[in-house]
Amino acid sequence: KIKVISFNTLTTLLCAKYNAKIIFRGLRAVSDFEYEFQLAGMNRQLDNTIETVFLMSDPNNQIISSKFVKEIAKLSGKIDKFVTKSTKKALMDKYD
Repeated sequence: KIKVISFNTLTTLLCAKYNAKIIFRGLRAVSDFEYEFQLAGMNRQLDNTIETVFLMSDPNNQIISSKFVKEIAKLSGKIDKFVTKSTKKALMDKYD
């Protein structure tokens, strides 16, 4: 059973609350790995019953960066294939 929820506490405390033992983390590029690896290590130190599983993104999405998408939107470029409709609207409203 998988739940997607937002939270504002330590991940390990949230896991304890829901009795979760696995954290799934998405990686877009190798550069994400070092930070995520350190984060997984800290989570493991805080609660050694929790495992972190890394999932690589589809190659078509690996280079997408919010910074680049914002820059494209700011310069009136097409961002449809990078974001949801609601995100596109929010960006267009911001940069219009």
